Amino acid sequence: MPPYDCMFLFKPHIGKEAVMDLVVRVGKHVYRRNGVVTDIISLGTVQLGYGVKKLDGRYYQGLLMQMSMMATPEMNKELHYLNKEDRLLRWLLVKQRNTKFGLDLLGDEGRFELSKFSQLSRRDDEDEDDDDEEYEVNLEETVN
Repeated sequence: MPPYDCMFLFKPHIGKEAVMDLVVRVGKHVYRRNGVVTDIISLGTVQLGYGVKKLDGRYYQGLLMQMSMMATPEMNKELHYLNKEDRLLRWLLVKQRNTKFGLDLLGDEGRFELSKFSQLSRRDDEDEDDDDEEYEVNLEETVN
């Protein structure tokens, strides 16, 4: 699943409970579609370069939130219900490009280094068994 960033621009007078309610609802929607929410960041109140006109007025500032997730490519179509959400001024879903994770992050050279690490850890486990004889304690000497 590719990683995405979803940006939410809320109306400035919306309370934290209402903001978290919408963020949790989107997170549950992602989870139901076998996705994973990886991070949620609040960027605070931001001044807008132009007024965003809504039915209840024009807004020149808003509360900005970022939700990072890994989801299916159909997620963009499924989130269009947010267009009717009256708490939001704008929302945007951005796919992260050229992001590598897992073994792809290491590349071919890194995979070989990872296999060397596992061989080294096996050698350490074998050495521990040989050292047990050096540290045996005679119980008769400790009682006196």
